[in-house]
Amino acid sequence: MNFFDCKDQKERIELMKKHAKEFSKNAEKHDREGSFPFENFRVLQALKYPSLTIPKEYGGGGISLTDMLELQEVIAQADGPTALSIGWHMGIIMQLGENKAWKEETYRKVVEDVIKNGSLLNNTASEPATGSPTRGGRPETTATKTENGWTITGRKTFTTLAPILTYFVVSAGIEGTDKVGNFLVHRDDEGVSINYTWDVVGMRATGSEDLILENVQLDEDAFVQELVPGQKEAAGWLLHIPVCYLGIAQAALDYSAAYAQEYSPNSIKGTISELPNVKQKIGEAELLLMRSRHFLYSVSKKWDASPQEERLQMKNELSAVKNSVVNDAINVVDLAMRVVGAKSLNLSNPLQRHYRDVRAGLHNPPMDDMTIMNLATQAYERNK
Repeated sequence: MNFFDCKDQKERIELMKKHAKEFSKNAEKHDREGSFPFENFRVLQALKYPSLTIPKEYGGGGISLTDMLELQEVIAQADGPTALSIGWHMGIIMQLGENKAWKEETYRKVVEDVIKNGSLLNNTASEPATGSPTRGGRPETTATKTENGWTITGRKTFTTLAPILTYFVVSAGIEGTDKVGNFLVHRDDEGVSINYTWDVVGMRATGSEDLILENVQLDEDAFVQELVPGQKEAAGWLLHIPVCYLGIAQAALDYSAAYAQEYSPNSIKGTISELPNVKQKIGEAELLLMRSRHFLYSVSKKWDASPQEERLQMKNELSAVKNSVVNDAINVVDLAMRVVGAKSLNLSNPLQRHYRDVRAGLHNPPMDDMTIMNLATQAYERNK
C-alpha cells in the first residue's frame, strides 16, 4: 500500500505513523555517525511520498499545505532530520506546481521523474561568503552565457539531501550583468560533485553537504527563473520548518512524561509524575505545544483557503509562526530535560539529540531578527 491508495488524510496519517516508527530506531546511530538515513528515504520513495505535493494535473497527489504539514509532523516525531530534509523537496515541488514559475515542459519533465522514480529536488542557495540567502547577498556562484546554453561554476553550502538528490536548483549570478537566476542542475551533469563537509552538533543526519560545480555545461532551458536577491514572496510551504521542530518537541515531551510516570526513586512513594514541580514543567510544555499547534495550523488552513492575492499578504504571519513555534519548541525540550534531569545528557538518551536538533531551527529561514523588525514595521504602518 502507498499513499495514493489511501482514501483520505486520516488513512495517510495512519500509514505514515506505521512506517515512521522505523525511522526512530536508527536515529541515534545516524546522529552519532553523522551518516545519512538512506533507508528512511527508500521507505518514503516506496510509499510514493515525494509525489504527494505534485498537483493532480501532473499525476501527483495534489494534497493541501495543511495535509503536508500533518504528515511532516508525524515524520518529525520519529526523526527530525528526515522530516526537515524531505520537507524541502515536498514544499518546493508544491510551490513550483502552484505558482507555475518554471516553463511547463521543464516542470513536467522533473515531476514525471519524481512520480516514476522517486527522484528528489532541493534549492541550493547558501554560500560561505553570502551567509543566509534571505539577507540578500549576491551569489558568488557564476553562470556564463555560451553559444549553446550556460556554464556554471561555484560552491554551495547547506545542500540538504545532497547524498540522494537528483536535481539541484542552483542560484547564480549571471556574468556581465546584475541579474541573478535559478538554474536546474542534474546530479549526473559533468562537473557536479559533492564535498562531504557536514559536521555539526545538530541535525547531523540531513546530509547538508557542499555542492561543487566546476564548469558545468547546461542547456539554454536550464535557466529556470530570474531572482531578486533578498526579495521573497510569501511562501506557505516554508511552514515545513516550524512543523518539524514542533514534532521534535512533541517527541521530547512524550519521552519525559513517560519517564516521569515510570521513575520512582526510593526517596518518595510512587513516581515523580505526581511531584508538583514535575507536573508544573509537564503542564507548561503541554501548553506551549498546544499554543504552537493552533497557531501553525490556523495559518496553514488560512493559506489553503486563500486566493493568491491574499496569500501574498501573509508573509508576516508565516514568519511569525516560524519564530513562535521554533522558540516554543526549544523551551519544550528544555522543560523535558529538566524533568528527566542529568540522565537527559547521556548520549544514549534521545533528549540530548532532540535538544541539539531543535536549536537548528534558529538558523533556518526566516531569521528571528528579520521577523521582529518586519512585525514592528507592520505595527507602525497600521498606526500612521
